[in-house]
Amino acid sequence: MRNVLSIEAPCKINLHLRVKGRRTDGFHDLKSIFLALAFGDTLHFECGEAGAGDEFLVEGREELPRRDNIVLKAVNLFRARTGFDAPLRIRLEKRIPLGAGLGGGSSDAASTLLALNALMGRMGHPLSIGGEALRQMALELGSDVPFFLGASGAAYVTGRGEHIRPIPGPPDCAVLLVKPGFSRNTAGAFGLLDAHRLDAGGSGNRAELSEQALVEALKGPPALWPYGNDFLEVFLAQGENAERDAYRAILGGLAEAGADFCGLTGSGSACFGIFAGGGGGPVGPVLLKPEVFTLLTFPLARLGNAVLK
Repeated sequence: MRNVLSIEAPCKINLHLRVKGRRTDGFHDLKSIFLALAFGDTLHFECGEAGAGDEFLVEGREELPRRDNIVLKAVNLFRARTGFDAPLRIRLEKRIPLGAGLGGGSSDAASTLLALNALMGRMGHPLSIGGEALRQMALELGSDVPFFLGASGAAYVTGRGEHIRPIPGPPDCAVLLVKPGFSRNTAGAFGLLDAHRLDAGGSGNRAELSEQALVEALKGPPALWPYGNDFLEVFLAQGENAERDAYRAILGGLAEAGADFCGLTGSGSACFGIFAGGGGGPVGPVLLKPEVFTLLTFPLARLGNAVLK
C-alpha cells in the first residue's frame, strides 16, 4: 500500500473580532467568533523512496513564496519534534486567496500537521503524537492555526488564538465572500491599528459584550447580530482613499443585494455578506467593483480537515 493521503483545508471568516492592547510578548489578545466555511484548499501528500528529496508543487492562480512557506515550516517543525524523516511529495491545490483574512495559510499548516501525523501512524512510526502536542506545534506556526486542527462549525476564540471554545454555528445561511483588488499584510494591519489607537489615546480595552452575550446572539437572526471588526473601523478611518472607497463599495453592494449582515474578515482584505435562510444567497445582482474574487459558500456542516483518502 502506498503511503498517500489527501486532506482538505477549509477557510474561515471572523463574524466578530475585537483586538485588545499589545501584550508584553508582542502579540495581542483577541476576542473573536470564527466560522469555518465549505471552501478551501486541498493538500496531497505522498511518501517518496528513501534517500529522495522533498518536492513541493503549488497549483493555483496566485504565486506562493517557496521560501518560508508555512506548509514547509509545518513539515520542518513536525520532523524536528517527531523524528519523522520520510521524503515527501506535496501538492497544494490553492484556492483561498492570499492576504484576505480567510486563514488560508493557517489552515494549510494545520492540515499539514494532521496529514503527517496520519502518515506517520500508517507507517508504524514508534512515536505517537497526541492532540496537545499538535496544538503546541500549531500555535508556534501561527495564532489562527490551532482553530483549524479541528475546524468544525463555529468557535469562540480568545487569547492570541489558542483558547478555542466550539459553539453552535448560525442558523441556515449563505455566505458571499468578496476580496477587493488588494491584499492585507497582517503585521502591517496590526501596526496601523496600534498607531491609530495611540493617536486616539486609547488601548483597545473598551467596554465589550460578555462571552455569553456574544455567543447567544449567534442563535438569533443575522440582522440583529451585535458584531464588529476593529480593523474595519481603522481602515475606514485611516486607510488610503482607494481602499476606503473599495470597502465602502463592497459593503454597500452586499447590503443592497440583501445581505442581513456584512463585515470584514480578520485583518482583511476580504469582506463577506451573510444571507439568512440558506436560500442560495443574494436576492439580486451584486455589482461589486473592483473585486477580483467573489464566491458563494456556506458554513461547514461537517468535521473540517477531512481526510479524503
